[in-house]
Amino acid sequence: MIGNDWDEILADEFESKYLKDILNKVGELRKIKTIYPCEENVFRALKETPFNDVKVVILGQDPYHGPNQANGLAFSVNKEVDNPPSLKNIYQEMESDLGKKVDKSGDLSSLAKSGVLLLNTVLTVEAGIAASHKELGWQRFTDAIITKISERSESTVFILWGAYARGKKALIKDHHLIIESVHPSPLSAYNGFFGSKPFSKANNFIKQQKKS
Repeated sequence: MIGNDWDEILADEFESKYLKDILNKVGELRKIKTIYPCEENVFRALKETPFNDVKVVILGQDPYHGPNQANGLAFSVNKEVDNPPSLKNIYQEMESDLGKKVDKSGDLSSLAKSGVLLLNTVLTVEAGIAASHKELGWQRFTDAIITKISERSESTVFILWGAYARGKKALIKDHHLIIESVHPSPLSAYNGFFGSKPFSKANNFIKQQKKS
């Protein structure tokens, strides 16, 4: 389904009844409602970042629910789309933390290709209704992804923004680095996201692991 090493790593999940039921349900919903992202991008995070390439995991909750926003990568939008408020705040913290200008196109695929798994814990959403698919069962699948990465012997950075992402800490073994804060949403960013320096912390940890 993915076209890289995730197919073997998640073989049991892809063959499971529960995931087939989720996909069938989403397929039925697409016939009568607008669902994001498009079908071909539902598993895009896995396609862009193979299992053996993962250095960092950034967890989102569910896809953007506005028109043309969700592209299958958590927090990312396509270049022609205006940056949502949370992404604007991510870029602001990135520039402050790293001390340099960054590309603010909204497209985070370059991060994905460099080993940052941009994973939403729920992979689909109904247009205009945040968290509308949280009861479909996606979390079982994405928890399996987090667990597979956590079980690796090599250390990985997990960046957890907001209460929902931080709730996944129990799945992460002690030899990994967990960087956590409030969500970059405008509702909470000034309560601990700004100034948290997640990007330099992640870079320093990766360098300690002798990785690029």
